[in-house]
Order: sequence, then C-alpha cells, then structure tokens
Amino acid sequence: MSWRNQLRGDPLPWLLEADDPGPRYLALRDVIGLSDRDSELRSARRRAHREGPIAKVLSRMDAEGYWSRAGTGYGPKYKSTVWALILLAQLGANIKEDKRIAKGCKYLIDHALTEGGQFSAMTNGSPSGTVDCLQGNLLWALTELGCDDSRLNSAYEWMARTTTGEGVASMKDKHAPVRYYAGKCGPNFACGANNKLPCAWGGCKVMLAFGNLPAKERTPLVKRAIQQGVDFFFGVDPVTANYPNGWAPKPSGNWWKFGFPVFYITDILQIAEALTGLGYAKDKRLSNTMKLIRDKQDEQGRWLLEYDYTGKTWQSYGKLKQPNKWVTLRALRVLKAAAT
Repeated sequence: MSWRNQLRGDPLPWLLEADDPGPRYLALRDVIGLSDRDSELRSARRRAHREGPIAKVLSRMDAEGYWSRAGTGYGPKYKSTVWALILLAQLGANIKEDKRIAKGCKYLIDHALTEGGQFSAMTNGSPSGTVDCLQGNLLWALTELGCDDSRLNSAYEWMARTTTGEGVASMKDKHAPVRYYAGKCGPNFACGANNKLPCAWGGCKVMLAFGNLPAKERTPLVKRAIQQGVDFFFGVDPVTANYPNGWAPKPSGNWWKFGFPVFYITDILQIAEALTGLGYAKDKRLSNTMKLIRDKQDEQGRWLLEYDYTGKTWQSYGKLKQPNKWVTLRALRVLKAAAT
C-alpha cells in the first residue's frame, strides 16, 4: 500500500463506507486488490449488484434484454441499451452476478453488430452507423462485463483495420467490400464529426477496448493498431489535449473536467486510463498527466465530480464540484498502476 502514502490523505475509509455498496465493492477490488476468491470481495460484489446503482440500472431492463426501446439501442440518450451497458461496466457489473447482464449483452450483439464487425448507431442497423467512440465504448464495456461472444472478434478486427487503414477502401468506393463511412471516415481515428480529422475522444475509447483484450488474443493487426494509437496519443503531451480540433480553435474544456459516468465525451483522466490499460502507466511521457491527476485531489485524497449526466440517466452519481467516490476510484486506479 506504499503508493497510497503519496496521497494527501487516506480516502479508503470513505470509499469503504458500508452504506454505499457500489464504491465499496470497487475499492476492495481495485484499491485494496482483494482476490476474486476472497469471501469479503465476493460478498461485497453480490451486495453491489443487489442494492447499489447496478441494481437500479438492471431494474429498468425490459424482459427481452433491452433498455428503453427495442433495436440497436443507441437512442434515446442516455437510457437506452448502449448507454445502460456502458454504465453497468463502469459501475463494476459482471455477468457472473446477474443473468440479466448476459441477456442484455446478447441482445445488443444480436441487434447492433453487423456482419462486417461494425456496431451501428442507426435504427436500421446499417454498417454506415459505425463510429470510433461507439465501437470502442461497446467493446470495452462488453469485455468488462465478462461477455465472451466469438462474434466480437469481427468487431475487434474492424476496429483495428480501420485504425491502421489496412485493407479498407475510401468511403467513396461504395462497391468495396470493406470501406470507410461518413462517420468513421478514415484511419488514425478520423471522424466526420471532427471535420474528418483524427478524433481523440473516439480514439481514447478504441484504446480502452484494446487494453481490455487479453494479450494472447491480440493479433498482429491489433498490435499494429495499438502501436499506432500509442503514437497518436503520445504525439503531443497528453496533458495538453492538443489533438486535432475539427471545428474549434482550441481543445474542449471538457478534457480537464473529470467526470462520471464517462460516455462519448472524454477527459484527460481517461487518456491515462487507456494508456495504463496498455501498460504505459510508468511511461515518462505520461508524467505531466499523472501530475495533473495528483494535483486535482483534495486534502483528504479525494477527487471532485466536475462533469456528470444528472437528469440524463437514471440517477445522480454525486454533486458537481464535490468529492466523488466514482471519480476518486478512477484516479486511484491510474495512480496505483503508475506506482506499483
């Protein structure tokens, strides 16, 4: 626990409060590092699924396996199937604890994953509805939830191939079997929503997903895509967020607002999470980013909620500009990885 001595205070008693089962479970798992076989962790995980916010999200699921509206699940934001599964993953939900999670994962894959490996945001399920932030978010979430579906292999291949550009035709070549589209319009995280320039928000989700893919399952193509993504994010000092801005003269201020949950808007902490998941937590190129993360803690070793979705999803996860357990857990995971 020596890495915790670097904090300004000890947030662990606060995170382990018995009346808040969701953060308590994740603190036991990720901060203390209890084994999956540990009886205390297993008990905390069961309680988090039955009493915490995980239970509330699951209570809104339709018996068929979707949230809010049948179909591909992108809309309505942020209470449909796509967002419910992303949120459940961030809350620490797992298929082993509730069969409804497995049903929701299968429903999404059945209805939103195309034959070409694209997750579609369009109600008709067209592959043209693909975009990096959606693809990366869902692959990260599904693997984080414990979904083991062979159909995800094609989704990872599509994501890797469209990152490197290997074997993908221009979006103008409408007869090509594999091509880019108006949203996912080019390699290196290029996105139509970012004036066809590489989008770091989308790229961050892609890198998070690659980090969740076990090393033994990373094909040479995936490894090349990971390296290309690493080169992109380290192409500038990540703390500056000075990545291409298609429509604005400077980076979005949201980069410096640490939030929960995290949907398609991204913060600098998530860059650190993505690169940490790929083994770069101790890389010197992340040193300024790690300093920013440390500097944002209060005197009790807690982090504030600076961006949220209150009123847009099923419940609030804390008050803005107040110490927040979910954001604190995000920060502590990264700092722990950098120090151990």
